[in-house]
Amino acid sequence: MKGPLFYSKILLFGEYGIIKDSKGLSIPYNFFKGALKRDKDLSEMARKSNESLKAFAGYLKNLDKELVSFDMEALEMDIADGMYFDSSIPQGYGIGSSGALVAAIYDRYATDKITVLENLTRDKLLQLKKIFGKMESFFHGKSSGLDPLNSYLSLPILINSQDNIESTSIPSQNTNGKGAVFLLDSGMTGETAPMVQIFMEKMKQEGFRSMVKNQFIKHTDACVEDFLNGNVKSLFGNLKQLSHVVFDHFKPMIPAKFHQLWKQGIETNDYYLKLCGSGGGGYILGFTEDLEKAKKALKDYNLEVVYNF
Repeated sequence: MKGPLFYSKILLFGEYGIIKDSKGLSIPYNFFKGALKRDKDLSEMARKSNESLKAFAGYLKNLDKELVSFDMEALEMDIADGMYFDSSIPQGYGIGSSGALVAAIYDRYATDKITVLENLTRDKLLQLKKIFGKMESFFHGKSSGLDPLNSYLSLPILINSQDNIESTSIPSQNTNGKGAVFLLDSGMTGETAPMVQIFMEKMKQEGFRSMVKNQFIKHTDACVEDFLNGNVKSLFGNLKQLSHVVFDHFKPMIPAKFHQLWKQGIETNDYYLKLCGSGGGGYILGFTEDLEKAKKALKDYNLEVVYNF
């Protein structure tokens, strides 16, 4: 039994903002992937995954059948037979490890599934997002459903607002370009739930709310537009602003040892950092107009290039 592969994702823009209806842009990241497998002789990691699937199956049983139903018999039999999710996607890194698993389970066991091959109208995309949100809530407490959607479709997704999403295409990479989007490994995992909790607490303050609306969302939306339209100059202007706003107002989400590097990027313009997912650890996203400069400035870190300008 070897299932199809489901990839990790990167939310380029929109972390936290999409909770409050900002735009967002999420792209598949094929460097990491996972698939459902079965084995009689399970390694320690596979055994843990198998246990987790058992609990997940129990949760899926009780989901609203009107929304989604599964072939529970097949699922439970496969789990009893040693099924696990074999994945290279690091957990707690903000690149959708649970999203890929949710997509794989839906793909194999949902009884009346919306397939990637049909005409994906906005209603179908929203329906999928809703199903995936409910499924992924098992792992996160509350999920937008975007990570599994990205993984399931393997297409870039443009979020215009919470109830308006579409698959989109992004400008082709310029493989000879000097500019790049990269990932920086913080060397520690982040937990989504506590970070979202901090954000929701802060949203109770009038000042924070107006900053989110007038600065954070404004720059996020502008970055999405610039990226999709290939306006690199304007994009970096907006990225600098966005990086600044996050540094000033989202400090708890930035691992402490990166505060100095974050600031240094804004001051030197060699690179700009932003959160990848909810922050607190995992990966940090970086953007640079000159990859060699960024590599020099960040020489103690391993940069994974995701996209070239």
